[in-house]
Amino acid sequence: MSLELQLSGKTAIVTGGSAGIGLAIAKALYTEGVNVVIVARNPERLEKAVADIQSLPTLGAKVISVSADLTQGESIERVVSTTLGQFGQIDILINNAGSARAGSFLDLGDDAFLDAWNLKLLGYIRLVRAVVPHFKSRNDGRIVNIIGGAGRTPRPSFLPGGTTNAALLNFTRGISKELAQNNIRINAISPGLTATERAESLAKQNAQARGVSVEEIKTESLQAISLGKIVKPEEIAALALFLVSDLAASITGAEILVDGGQTPGV
Repeated sequence: MSLELQLSGKTAIVTGGSAGIGLAIAKALYTEGVNVVIVARNPERLEKAVADIQSLPTLGAKVISVSADLTQGESIERVVSTTLGQFGQIDILINNAGSARAGSFLDLGDDAFLDAWNLKLLGYIRLVRAVVPHFKSRNDGRIVNIIGGAGRTPRPSFLPGGTTNAALLNFTRGISKELAQNNIRINAISPGLTATERAESLAKQNAQARGVSVEEIKTESLQAISLGKIVKPEEIAALALFLVSDLAASITGAEILVDGGQTPGV
């Protein structure tokens, strides 16, 4: 049986879409015929990402970019209004933008926590709030929150990110019941160690906090993964495509871990 996703003609917003997991998801959606709006802060990186996406084969889809700071309400409004102005509809939201600093707890001030909460936690919540009225008007919508394993398994050197992710898991599960009344599905993907620039940056921050080499951090991280390999962004993208398709029509309020078997517990 071939998997027919039937996503062609839909429109998606992908935040953090200029690199890493976000870019991989944007590419995957585009090749399925989905119009894609990629959102990030850096205009130069967005321009490069658009050119990268446009080089791929597609079923008549278009891609545009919006430079926006998702800590600001007016930026959220601009993302939504630009998408509606260009494509007339919003069908899919991929929340992926966000970062948090790693480091020893006593070396991190309030700003490290507030920055993470404001960009990722509140950024996701703001965008859900902004697109849901449009989803309700069509009695359909699909949201995927890219969260992370630290929300389930806290790490002492990544508390700003871990607390953000734990709150997002709570939000995703909690809001899913209300959204389901209007056939709006919201799910979470929690990647483990993934081959992105962000992972390289975190490895350097962790190494500095612990006073060890970056290579030692990488080796230690790899040894903790049961399958012995880091996740590819394209693996996250494939799962995101499934979750926003009608093949996953009965899945909502769920979190799916993609971490090579690293996360303990049941």
